[in-house]
Amino acid sequence: MAVDPLPVAYLDHAASTPVRPEAVEAMLPFLGLHHGNPSGAHAAARHARRAVDDARDAVATLVGCRPGEVVFTSGGTESDATALAGVVGARPGAVLVGAIDHHAVVDGARAAARLGGTVHELAVDGAGRLDLDALRAVAGSAAPTVVSVALANNEVGTVEDLRAVADVLAEVAPAAVLHTDAVQAAPWRDLPVEAARADLVSLSAHKMGGPKGVGALVVRNATPFAPLLRGGGQERDRRSGTQNVAGIVGLGVAARLVAAQRADLAAAVATRRDRLAAGLLPALSALVPEARATLLGPGADRDAVLPGHLHLLLPGVAADEVLFMLDQEGVAASAASSCASGATEASHVLRGLGVDDQAARGSLRLTLGWCTTDAEVDHALAAVPRAVAAAAGRPAVPT
Repeated sequence: MAVDPLPVAYLDHAASTPVRPEAVEAMLPFLGLHHGNPSGAHAAARHARRAVDDARDAVATLVGCRPGEVVFTSGGTESDATALAGVVGARPGAVLVGAIDHHAVVDGARAAARLGGTVHELAVDGAGRLDLDALRAVAGSAAPTVVSVALANNEVGTVEDLRAVADVLAEVAPAAVLHTDAVQAAPWRDLPVEAARADLVSLSAHKMGGPKGVGALVVRNATPFAPLLRGGGQERDRRSGTQNVAGIVGLGVAARLVAAQRADLAAAVATRRDRLAAGLLPALSALVPEARATLLGPGADRDAVLPGHLHLLLPGVAADEVLFMLDQEGVAASAASSCASGATEASHVLRGLGVDDQAARGSLRLTLGWCTTDAEVDHALAAVPRAVAAAAGRPAVPT
């Protein structure tokens, strides 16, 4: 079977980051020799159960919770949907979600509301941070059962002050359950501190160096929760179904590595990201005068954006054409737009930030990760301006 060549510069880590070699090595035995079902009683089953429990301990350390509060799932989407539907199923009522949160949360809230309740979307400011006054007003009148706010946005990388959100809820809606989608934040932020007041925390393995198809939901003790999947009673009867042992082992290894390396790695990745931004913006501005970095302009608070995120706006340039040219140049990236009814429209995230459609159609997301190299940054610094010039029909700026 023919295989497409790998990119020279992989800058789409927010979509999926490569699996850590240590995770692959740990998973392999559970894809072959160690095939026991962890729900069994014999030696092979006990071996699998110990591996699952070790991974549970690692995730608990990463998040700052008790091991028994960790529920393994198939990924971030299931974790988000289970969190919202689980609370509403146990205690019907209003669901409040951030207007720019991932579709897994926004659409999951609408599905959960069918169990009994209403959905309210919470406005954000131009940087993507929740409007706390709006939260106070809506939460005070709606008496929500659950409020979901992402710790970091997947598209533009905005980091939310979840502690401030929790303060508002304690004031006006003390009975509300707080959920956070920490899928993007987990590799980079101090979850035991920043997500300490969240009752539910969603994670996905493949965003932090684990395999696809596995994730976790932290359900802190005393949180009202009705399971979606019933049957075998696994995960303390909160998510029935035979556990994906190999995937869970991979998630556990990734969680341990993130917990051990996070601070140093975040600093190194931010340095590379800033070098990429500093080199690209002058070249892109020469091609597209209104080109800009969405949240990383002069004087921007770098700590308010995830270290791997560089989101660009190129008004008047078609993002899909840029991506095609980048693919030819060996650069993997993504655009923050979606196709509807044959026309490219602004994503709900950019609309929420107040970005006009023309600028949003030229959005480009470059995201760095744990294995990004200086050579990849160098390649992107040369390739991205050439791709934008080709898409804009203008001569390339010498690099």
